[in-house]
Amino acid sequence: MNENTTDSANPVLTFEGKTYLINELSNEIKESIKGLQIAETQLKMHEDTLKLLSISRNYLANQLREKLKKLE
Repeated sequence: MNENTTDSANPVLTFEGKTYLINELSNEIKESIKGLQIAETQLKMHEDTLKLLSISRNYLANQLREKLKKLE
C-alpha cells in the first residue's frame, strides 16, 4: 500500500497495482487505510526494536565470552 501525495488536494492511494483518489473513497475505507498505516508503523517500530535487542544480545555475549576467556 502506497499513498502518493504529489497533489495534497487530491491524494492518491496505490494498492495492489491500482490507484484511487482518497477524497473519493468512503469514510469506512479511509479508516481502513489509517488502520493499515498504523499497523505498518507499529511493525516498523517493533522490527527496529528487535534489531536493537539482537545487537545488544550479541554485544553482551561477546562481553561474556571475553570474561570467560580470562578464567581459563
